[in-house]
Amino acid sequence: MSKIKAFLLSIFILIYSGLASQELIDKKATKETKSLYKSLYLIGQEHTLFGQQHATEYGHHWKGDKNRSDVKSVCGSHPAVIGVDLLKFYNGSPEKIAKERALLSENIIENYNRGAVNTLAWHFSNPFSKDKNKFDFYWKDSISEPILPRLIPGGDGHEKYKTILNEIGEWVKTLKGKHGEAIPIIFRPYHEFDGDWFWWGKPHCSKEEFITMWRFTVSYMRDTLKLHNIIYAFSPDCKFNTEEEYLDRYPGDEWVDLLGMDDYHDFKLGDLEAVAKKLKIVSDYAIKKKKLAAFTETGLESIPDPIWWTDKLLPIIKREDIKLCYVLVWRNDEDSPTHYYAPFPNQVSAENFVAFYNDSHVLFENDLKHIYNRRWWKFWLRRWRSK
Repeated sequence: MSKIKAFLLSIFILIYSGLASQELIDKKATKETKSLYKSLYLIGQEHTLFGQQHATEYGHHWKGDKNRSDVKSVCGSHPAVIGVDLLKFYNGSPEKIAKERALLSENIIENYNRGAVNTLAWHFSNPFSKDKNKFDFYWKDSISEPILPRLIPGGDGHEKYKTILNEIGEWVKTLKGKHGEAIPIIFRPYHEFDGDWFWWGKPHCSKEEFITMWRFTVSYMRDTLKLHNIIYAFSPDCKFNTEEEYLDRYPGDEWVDLLGMDDYHDFKLGDLEAVAKKLKIVSDYAIKKKKLAAFTETGLESIPDPIWWTDKLLPIIKREDIKLCYVLVWRNDEDSPTHYYAPFPNQVSAENFVAFYNDSHVLFENDLKHIYNRRWWKFWLRRWRSK
C-alpha cells in the first residue's frame, strides 16, 4: 500500500472509530468551540499540551508586562494552555472590579489571538460574606456555614446565584476574537470538590446538592444565557483510587465535556505510581465515553529537583496507556520568593525545562496551528510527513 493510501485509510479509520462521535454537550456550540474540542481530542492521541495558570498575567517578580511569561523567558514560547480565574471578578470597589475584569478580558483575548487555549477556573468567594473585599473561598471551620445548598433551586440564595451567573454571562459575551467570533473557553467550576478546603467541598454539601448545582450551572449558562462557546471541565482533587470513587459526584455524561484531576499531593510525596494510576482512571473513562482528559492542575512548588520535568512529569504524561490533551502547572507568584511552579531564567530546573520543551510529545503555543478552525487535519498531515 502506498504512503498516500495508508494515510487516507488511517484518517478514515480515525474519523469513523472515534472522531465522528466526539460531541460537545452543547449541540449549538460555535464552530470555533467544536473545532477546538476536536483538535484537543486529536492532539491528545499523540501529544500533550503544556499549560500554566496565570502565565501571561504575572510571574516571578513581575506583573503586567506585555507578551511575557516566565515559560517564554526560559524556552522561547508561551504555554499552549493559559489558566485564568474569576477570583477577582467581584471583590473590591466597583472601580477595582471594573479594572480587573478589563485586564482579564484583555488577557483572554490576547491569548486566543496568539493561538493559545484559555481555561477558566473559579475560586468562588462566598457570596454571603460580609466582607466584600476578601477572597473568601476557603471553608473556615469556626465560622463557615453551608453555602452551596442555599444557591441551588429552592435555596434562599438561588436568585442571587442567578444574578452572579448573569454577570459572568454578559462578560463572556464580550470576549471576541479578531474576526468578531466568540472565544472558546474551557470552564472549570467547583474544582477539587472532593476535598474539605473550599466551601463547595465534599464535607460541606451532599452529593445530590453538588450534582444539582453543577447541572443547574451548565443548564443556565448554556440554555438560558445562550453561551455556546464553553467546554465544561470536571476536576476533583486526587482523593480517589478507583473509577467508582472518581465518579462519586459526577453529574453525568450529558453534563461534562472534559474529565480532569488536580494532584499536587502525590508529586510532593514522590509517589509517581499513584499519579499515573489516577490519571489512567481519568483517561480510561474519557476514552470510554469519548470525552477529553486532562491533568487540570499539578506541579511541585519551587521545583527543587533540577531534572523534575524530564524525570518526573514527562514519563507520566508520555505513557501509552494515558491520553491527556493538556497538563497545567500552577502559577508563579509575583511577590513570593518560593511560590512558583514553572521555571524562570536561572531557576535550578530551567535547563531541564528546555529539554522538556524540546521533547516531541509536549506542545507549546508555538506548536499550535489551526486549532480553532476546520484545518486541524493539517496537524496530522504534518506529523505523518515527518515520520
